[in-house]
Parts: sequence; C-alpha cells; structure tokens
Amino acid sequence: MAEQSLNFERDVLDRSHQIPVLVDFWAPWCAPCRALGPVLESVCQRFSDRLALVKINTEEHPQLAARYGVRGIPNVKLFVGGEPVEEFTGALPEEQIIQWLEKALPTPESKKITEAERLLAGGNLEEAEALLEQVLESNPDASKARLLLARSCLFHNPERASDLVEPVRPSSEGGETAEVVRVLARLLKLRQDPEALPASPVKEAYLRAIDALASQDFEAALENFLRVVQKDRGYDDDGARKAVIALFDWLGSSHPVTRKYRAKLAAALYS
Repeated sequence: MAEQSLNFERDVLDRSHQIPVLVDFWAPWCAPCRALGPVLESVCQRFSDRLALVKINTEEHPQLAARYGVRGIPNVKLFVGGEPVEEFTGALPEEQIIQWLEKALPTPESKKITEAERLLAGGNLEEAEALLEQVLESNPDASKARLLLARSCLFHNPERASDLVEPVRPSSEGGETAEVVRVLARLLKLRQDPEALPASPVKEAYLRAIDALASQDFEAALENFLRVVQKDRGYDDDGARKAVIALFDWLGSSHPVTRKYRAKLAAALYS
C-alpha cells in the first residue's frame, strides 16, 4: 500500500475486523528496515488469504509510532479486531517470521471465541453459547472457551457450569475463575435441594442469599451472606464467607458493589 494514501483508521483498524493486518513500522534511514521489507512482502504473499500488509514510515507518521509505543524499528505489529495483538522488533529471518505468524494469526477456533465474546457483551447468550459449544466439541482443551461458557451459563444452567470447570485445576490458567464458578454453581444447585443444608438459625438467611444470587440481585445476596458470617461463620463449611469472596471476584474489584461490601465483610469477620 502506498503510504501517501494511508488512512490508518480505514486501512488498519477497520480492515482488521475483516482480516488481520500486519503493520510494518519502518524508516528509510534504517538498514534493518530495508532488509526486512522484502522479506515481509514475500511472507505476506504466502499468507495473502489470511492477512494484509500495511507499511508505515515512522518519519512521516511519528504520531502513529508514538500512539502504539514503537521504540525501536523495524517494529511489526499484528492488528486483529482493531487492536494490536502480537508484535516483534528487528529484522527476523523469513522462516522465523513464518513461525511467528503461524502462532499469532487467529484460527477458526479463536475467531469463534472472539465472536462469542462479542455476542456475550451484547447479551446474546444463546448464540454465544452455541459457538463455544462448537469450539469445545472440536477441541475439549480450549480453556478460554470452557471458562467463557461456564461463566455464561452459570445462572441458567449451574450443573453445566460446574461440569465445565471440573477439569480446570487451581494452578492452571483460569484456575481462579474456575474456582469462583465452582463456589457459585454449588450454591445455585443447593437452591434445588435445601434439605442438603443442615438445620441452623442462619439457614433461612443463607437460603435467602442463594435465592438473591439466583436472581443476580448481588447486593441482597451479599447482605444475607454477611448476616450468616456474623452469626455463624462455620455454617456450611464457611460457605457464606466463601460466597462473598467469590462474588467479589465475579463482579471485579472495581465494581461499586464490591467496593461497598468489602469493608462490610471485614467488619463482619472482625467485629
């Protein structure tokens, strides 16, 4: 692409939603850049059905180099979905660039996961879950798809969510997320079998908390779980405290409900 006609928003960001775009940040005075250029063009011809190449002269477009943190050239970044996802710096040999691209380029599986994330963000759970099920059917070890699906179906199908995270070990990638799903799924399943819980003066509050959790009324759930923590922390094997911690992780540390109730948990534990 001729750089004088470059429209970065159109040619890189927008286009990368349709096909990955490899961006070569270079300069005419840079000998390694001049050496890398023909190699990149050769590689990109080989991958022509899977990516596009855009060359950006950092002398002519210093604002783009600064925007994307280019500190040394040649710098090559792979843009997917409007964002840089992988990069390398320096004049790598052709075979090494090919190996890098084979790992960096989206696969059909990763495209489905990306589309599922988009659908989930828009609240379209049914279509997103169907895509994630397809990914897991072809690759049961796709941990990202497994965890996304578990989070998506937790409240309407806790049994499935529980099954999905069962093979995820605490020390593995996504282990913390899997543990949160385990804790919350167990509580949601208890809602269907309240007799499994021992008799106690706090049982009613505990069940109210679980009902609120099922309705995703997180403040009401936390209020009732904290009542249980205050009155009988050991109930259901410290289940109320574990539920509160799991909800904080589920919502995220910056969520206003988490910020509001973190101090209340400390008060309940140490008062």
